[in-house]
Amino acid sequence: MYYLKTTASFDSAHFLAGYSGKCRNIHGHRWNVEVCVCGEELQESGEKRGMIVDFGDLKKAVRNIADNLDHALIYEKNSLKPSTVMALESEDFRLVEVDFRPTAENFACYFCELLSLDGFNISSVAVYETPENCAVYEAGRSDGE
Repeated sequence: MYYLKTTASFDSAHFLAGYSGKCRNIHGHRWNVEVCVCGEELQESGEKRGMIVDFGDLKKAVRNIADNLDHALIYEKNSLKPSTVMALESEDFRLVEVDFRPTAENFACYFCELLSLDGFNISSVAVYETPENCAVYEAGRSDGE
């Protein structure tokens, strides 16, 4: 099996609605994302001969997702009052609403799903919330494997 890895980073704020710890408050991170793709065979012909995928294509896809989240307040749908969202938007704050609780675990799965839709054979995605703490999502795995 062959593996390729690339990384991207983004700066954003989030909070965990319904959480009793410090992370219930809005706070920011420099999120670092490490994506690993895999393949059993290398391409045999054309300009991508000898590659699983072109690093440039993979880096661009990962960067596009990260750029969409950069310098924004990322919040879970229905976790803010509509009036709060309106007030933030009236101040021209950049908001990104997601359908999941914005945890490192869920971001790892999010990146995996979006990149898989782009045709990449994802092995794993690691999302570092801090330099010491990360969540890893392994594609194709379920509980008990």
